[in-house]
Amino acid sequence: MDNGILRVTLSKPGGMVTAIKYNHIDNLLETANDESNRGYWDLVWSPPGSTGTTGTFERIEGKKFKVVVETEEQIEVSFSRTWDTSLLGKLSPLNIDKRFVLIGDCSGFYSYAIYEHLEGWPGFNLDETRIVFKLSKDKFQYMAIDDNKQRKMPLPDDRLPGRGVPLAYPEAVLLVNPLEPDFTGEVDDKYEYSMDNKDVKAQGWICMESGVGFWEMSASNEFKTGGPLKQDLTSHVGPVTLSMFVSAHYGGEDLVVKFGEGEAWKKVFGPVFIYINSTQSDPLSLWGDAKHQALEQVDMWPYSFPASEDFPTSAHRGKLSGTFLVEDWCVSDDLILGNGAYIGLAPPGEVGSWQTEGKGYQFWSIADEEGYFCINNIRAGEYNLYAWIPGFIGDFKHGEIIRINPESNIDMGEIVYEPPRNGPTLWEIGIPDRSAQEFYIPDPNPKYINKLYIDHPQRFRQYGLWERYAELYPDGDLIYTVGESNYSTDWFFAQVTRKKDKNLYEATTWQIKFKLGAVQPSGTYYLRVALASANQAELQVGVNNEAALFTSGLIGKDNAIARHGIHGLYWLFNVEIAASWMVEGNNILYLTQPKATTPFQGIMYDYICLEAPPPSPTH
Repeated sequence: MDNGILRVTLSKPGGMVTAIKYNHIDNLLETANDESNRGYWDLVWSPPGSTGTTGTFERIEGKKFKVVVETEEQIEVSFSRTWDTSLLGKLSPLNIDKRFVLIGDCSGFYSYAIYEHLEGWPGFNLDETRIVFKLSKDKFQYMAIDDNKQRKMPLPDDRLPGRGVPLAYPEAVLLVNPLEPDFTGEVDDKYEYSMDNKDVKAQGWICMESGVGFWEMSASNEFKTGGPLKQDLTSHVGPVTLSMFVSAHYGGEDLVVKFGEGEAWKKVFGPVFIYINSTQSDPLSLWGDAKHQALEQVDMWPYSFPASEDFPTSAHRGKLSGTFLVEDWCVSDDLILGNGAYIGLAPPGEVGSWQTEGKGYQFWSIADEEGYFCINNIRAGEYNLYAWIPGFIGDFKHGEIIRINPESNIDMGEIVYEPPRNGPTLWEIGIPDRSAQEFYIPDPNPKYINKLYIDHPQRFRQYGLWERYAELYPDGDLIYTVGESNYSTDWFFAQVTRKKDKNLYEATTWQIKFKLGAVQPSGTYYLRVALASANQAELQVGVNNEAALFTSGLIGKDNAIARHGIHGLYWLFNVEIAASWMVEGNNILYLTQPKATTPFQGIMYDYICLEAPPPSPTH
């Protein structure tokens, strides 16, 4: 495909991107790689009933080639494959149609794919799917994924034995003899560059010598799993740039998309835009141009050019709006404007189910200062309306199924959320924002540094921070005194295990000390514990002499501690504490995480508060 600006070469009928020619560069991709390992779609799948998040890796190879559109303004080509029972156990039971689109006067190209599982077909698990581009390592060595996440990157050779030493898991490598000495002593780990879906606008690489940029852009996240807070991989050493559509990263098995036998399903992933730009001046200016281009792509969504009838244009989509309010009698006698609330439509499910949903589409908006929200360009279908708002715990779900039809324009009016509340707050730790970022994040071990994250707002992205807990608390555990301690300096960002020996870890119990005035003898206190993350952990709560007041059971597989995430999946526990267990004066709350076989088992807290018993009607 050639439009005079760039030429994209694809294998036929496989549909692998083998070359991208731009300006004087014959191929932006890594020519040392096999042609099937340069630009491609792939997936990971497993048999029905499988547990975990791994399975069979499959590069998606087309078996039939077709030119779908060919005009002076546009070309769209299709590389498709079909499944039948003769392929049982050999290929994922999916019909897949990969599309590539090139438009005249456009310095880039688009790709999307339609996945279909027909009624009557065997069940399976879809663990992961994505589109990947592997660029020339000799040309592209400067990566940019955000305004404050840009740097020259190590070479893939630096990760090989003799130059790099694997750390606690294979993705993390300590560079001991890199080709460029400046990288000596740094850690390279692709998870250090993960980002929330909502924050990824443009990401990619710059060839400093030629002044050429290569960028991946997703104008919408409607086709990605897990909603706006889902974290996932972005560009990383390779040089690699990719777009993740389905993955278990920062969520675990709960994010694996599981299909039952005979279940009919179809979904369009993308289109994503691959943008290529150039300059004869400062190569770093290409990042600013890429950001501008990303905004233009958002304004163009939904695209009008895809030829597939499975991708509806704006005229065949709907709209929903309303005003989100919060009712919390302890905060205000009046309804509170839902400024900054996240409002979304996702397939029908339980409260909060959007954060693990992957079969359908999701559409999200953020409410303005008045609580007003508007969600545009919604695909036709049935949805629940979900919401959450920073500053308040819990999740909202509207009680009715919402049917969106083409050209729907639904005004929901005022929507009122009542967060969990039984009595006035006696004390609180943290900020209810689904993140542990406000807590104490230690400096990294000087032996395991990523220079990008020194004095960075996301200092939690450094490797090995979990090990710092045992250094700070070698014998006893964290003790937090309400009214004296400061959660930004005295509350470690994660309740992890304590390392005692090479492969020996022990459970930890944190204490919260607080004072009570007169205890209401017949009342019930309420402890609210919101978690930002849990990984193969258990939360046990005790108070004073009552050691086994509450247990969560085994929860979480999001692995956010190891992967430098400051949040994974959100959990909320509401614990009733009988007044008879409290005493006037000094009290101690115990938070125990008893699972201790690995360094990565643990909990990140989002917010903790204790509520007094509800006031009597006369008060």
